[in-house]
Amino acid sequence: MPKIVVIGAGVSGLTCAMLLSRDKANAITVVAKHMPGDLDAMYASPIAGANFLPMSDRENSQYEARTIPELRRLASDVPRAGIHHQRTRLYRREADMPELCKGSNGFNGMFLEDPWYKDVPELNYTELLVTEEMRAAGIAGGCEFDSVCINTALYLPWLVGECRAAGVVFKRGSAAYARHEGVLGAEGKADIVINATGLGALKLGGVMDQKMVPMRGQVVVVRNVAPVMFGTSGTDDAEDELTYGMTRAAGGGTILGGTYQRGNWDSQPDPATAMRIMQRAIDTVPELLKGTGKTDVTGLDVVRHSVGLRPYREGGVRIEKERMADGSWVVHNYGHSGWGYQGSYGTAEHVLSLIKEITGER
Repeated sequence: MPKIVVIGAGVSGLTCAMLLSRDKANAITVVAKHMPGDLDAMYASPIAGANFLPMSDRENSQYEARTIPELRRLASDVPRAGIHHQRTRLYRREADMPELCKGSNGFNGMFLEDPWYKDVPELNYTELLVTEEMRAAGIAGGCEFDSVCINTALYLPWLVGECRAAGVVFKRGSAAYARHEGVLGAEGKADIVINATGLGALKLGGVMDQKMVPMRGQVVVVRNVAPVMFGTSGTDDAEDELTYGMTRAAGGGTILGGTYQRGNWDSQPDPATAMRIMQRAIDTVPELLKGTGKTDVTGLDVVRHSVGLRPYREGGVRIEKERMADGSWVVHNYGHSGWGYQGSYGTAEHVLSLIKEITGER
């Protein structure tokens, strides 16, 4: 029975642990500094929207394409997972079309005029009919499709519960080094280590990945309900600010975003940024104010302001096996930036295939 240690309890690490636990031949331990229930900017998974808004282009869509069927299944069949179906509306601004015509930049794939996901029948993709009013507002086009929204406060504990029911052990601790000896303490040596540390890979011994950069995301959580999940391809406020929103399942509130600030480590919400986020949200979806009697941001019933540091990696996500200097094996799964949830099953299955290669080689 191989001993497998997963370092990190974000959505990527937990999904890996859950899929691995389905093979009863594996003995799995999750070791993490942060666990579901914690709130820390470095632990981005609880702060994420979270949803399925495809960021990849056709060439790199395999992880998202594999994940959406599983998220849709959970939304339909497993209510305790905290996922629900939600119609999505995306707007392409005229000002952003020159950049969109160049193809996906790793974030804006959802706004492309010929996105890969339009060919997924279950998503019921349609192009928006652009009205004169929309053109006057600078909208060049857009689309609608059926997506899902995840209440992270329910989904992460559900993943833990599924893992524990299958015998996975959880230990709180900070792994200093990605090696087999030490991560299990007095319980012995691990056979395989999975590095799902996100931004922690920047300082993890044996890895020290200098390509890791925080992508700061600031959001506002409100009690108002959005009739659709929504987003626009850009803003007039700043190049690193975004407009998006989604209502989480089971009373989880509506997430209004946001920012995509590369290299910014500030963990505290900025009041001026929050005001811009809220104003853009009600400008895009005035229905957020329905029943409030208000026409400005004072009609938004704020639950909290939050900041999460997305684990961005220059050159893209790292999913590969590596033989360390001591001869041990580590499988890396980090650097997902803002698409950790929507690619979680695809990337975890890739990790499982790499582990099978390792166990076959040993």
